[in-house]
Amino acid sequence: MSDPIVSFDEAAMRGELRGLVRRTVEDTLNALLEEEADDLIGADRYERTAGREAYRAGHYERGLTTTSGQVTLRMPKLKGMRFATAIIERYKRRETSVEEAMIEMYLAGVSTRRIEDVSEILWGASVSASTVSNLSDKAFEAVEEWRSRPLTRKYPYVFVDGIYLKRSWGGSFENVAVMVAIGVNDDGYREVIGAAEGFTESAECWREFLSWLKGRGLSGVRMFTGDKAAAMTGAIAEVFPDAAYQRCTVHFYRNVLSKVPKSKRAEVAAMLKAVHAQESLEASTEKAGRVAAKLEDMRLAAAAKCVRDGVAETLTYTRFPARHWRRIRTNNAIERLNREIRRRTRVVGTFPDGKSALMLATARLKYVADSEWGSRRYLDVSLLDE
Repeated sequence: MSDPIVSFDEAAMRGELRGLVRRTVEDTLNALLEEEADDLIGADRYERTAGREAYRAGHYERGLTTTSGQVTLRMPKLKGMRFATAIIERYKRRETSVEEAMIEMYLAGVSTRRIEDVSEILWGASVSASTVSNLSDKAFEAVEEWRSRPLTRKYPYVFVDGIYLKRSWGGSFENVAVMVAIGVNDDGYREVIGAAEGFTESAECWREFLSWLKGRGLSGVRMFTGDKAAAMTGAIAEVFPDAAYQRCTVHFYRNVLSKVPKSKRAEVAAMLKAVHAQESLEASTEKAGRVAAKLEDMRLAAAAKCVRDGVAETLTYTRFPARHWRRIRTNNAIERLNREIRRRTRVVGTFPDGKSALMLATARLKYVADSEWGSRRYLDVSLLDE
């Protein structure tokens, strides 16, 4: 007699595995929430201590959509203390930026019916087609509200830059600039403090951008860091006359190296880095003079002139605490955000207008700013008062 045939229901097995993963995720998150509540109270359940300030008051349920499916979180309620969890961001319902995804799908021309399928792939739960238009409107409103929020802190260091995206204009394509500003606040944390559309990075655009930041409350700025652009530096001097300007050293290197043959670029790059590795303004200035002389000996007169003419504005950072130097002399803090914007906007390609480009870029900035990027202390700003 032949062996019995064993049937295998692949769909049922996958469903069972997904359910197992979902329950595991749910159980793990709820266990973490319980531990977090215990740590906040500082005592076990029913334990009475002299220093105890809060007590448990039950739970309330809250949904969280994950790629493993919808899970139910049992959020602890406390008496005498507000339970603010670091495990699950307050009011966050999904694993990715809903605003950003909705705007991206809208700009890509995705139909409302198709969004149902896309949302199932993104979050493991579909968004009804009847709610898509409302969600899109709310997404734009949320992003615009965040972009225009008042700036109530002081920001001793501000980094500014512009990024170009493609937009459609009268049947042809042209660049639209999105100008971005990052501030290090008076507690030493980074914030995205501004994003605005500019047709070009002209003096007028930079003046309007900086005036807009100032009008929203930007104050306490001791130094701006940015690329070398006469339009930018002129606008900074006009709108924030008391703030110093630091030319990004990386952009300075690129400018000098563009006048150097490829065969000598590695050697010259090492020479330039040595200028900014010195321990003081005087030592860096002296080193820059020797580098320029060496470049002239190498018959690189254009590069030498670049060094002599531009090195002074790359040494502004030396007026500030030495422990800040490495992070305030370049625009690296904003370059990473620009790469994030390019990566996300590449999906859309060419935007129908400048506002669309600005909204999607701002949604990406908001998402990054709300992540670990904005929760790590960047500088010890207290050193400025020593």
